[in-house]
Amino acid sequence: MNSQVFVGLDVSKQHLDVAVRPQGRHFVTPNDDRGIKQLVKRLAALKPQLIVLEASGGYEFLVTAALAEVQLPVALVNPQAVRKFAGATGKLAKTDKIDAQVLAHFAEALRPEPRPLPDQDQQVLKAALQRRLQVVKMIGQEKNRREKTFMPAVRQDIQAHLTWLSQRLEQLDRDLSDQIRQSPLWRDRDRLLRTIPGIGPIVSRAVIAQLPEAGALPGKKAVALVGVAPYNRDSGRFRGKRMIRGGRSYLRRMLYMAAVVASRCNPVIRAFYQRLLAAGKPKKLALTACMRKLVLILNAMLKNNQPWNQFITQAP
Repeated sequence: MNSQVFVGLDVSKQHLDVAVRPQGRHFVTPNDDRGIKQLVKRLAALKPQLIVLEASGGYEFLVTAALAEVQLPVALVNPQAVRKFAGATGKLAKTDKIDAQVLAHFAEALRPEPRPLPDQDQQVLKAALQRRLQVVKMIGQEKNRREKTFMPAVRQDIQAHLTWLSQRLEQLDRDLSDQIRQSPLWRDRDRLLRTIPGIGPIVSRAVIAQLPEAGALPGKKAVALVGVAPYNRDSGRFRGKRMIRGGRSYLRRMLYMAAVVASRCNPVIRAFYQRLLAAGKPKKLALTACMRKLVLILNAMLKNNQPWNQFITQAP
């Protein structure tokens, strides 16, 4: 008899659907403070081997934090991976109950590694960075609208909104800088990262918020987390181009811009970039390789607590 218990937790705005394997049990609880407290008690009594739930745009945060607080093993997984698993096991229908069952099966079959939640300060920093991204996006949208309208009153209204958004962006940047300065760990990391030619305050904040594991992981794992690790696409005699996939999209976008700058002003990255171009590599592929090299460099610098000049001097 299998004594191990695996739980799948499907999260929606109003409800939490829970499936338990191998018992085959299913129940529903409200996604609010009272419902989550009841759920934690029930799951704690089951002593599950693993609880798996999908990232659901923020609705999963309260229940994940509550489960982690009582030290239950929780793994937050990519929804795309779960849908592919469901298709592979023949689960083509999609309801909340079925999704919870698929998640429980996913937990039992694949056993993703539980990871500790970021602490509160890390979550606040990440949320502030996300808000900055939203404001930047709104500024771009409003500028496009301003270009497409010829009504003076509408243009005036859009310009007023743009002025307000610009002020908010400046305030968010000040708040982010203050958050970094208030943490000795983040302050040291920011100082080290910004010694790398091509990495400025925006990219440094993105690394601190989105890749807190940097410096504590092997380089290949850090590269995979960012999403710049190349994966083979070979089958039989076919040899396809290696492609990058997955990872943390916002950080990857920031590092792409850093790679563009570094390919011009960073002597190590520039030489690497020029070598790839001379070998006939397309520019975009060469820049992706530069991103990967940047991640390896910054991971090693944070691991050894070395600024750029010391790192380059001691590099083989």
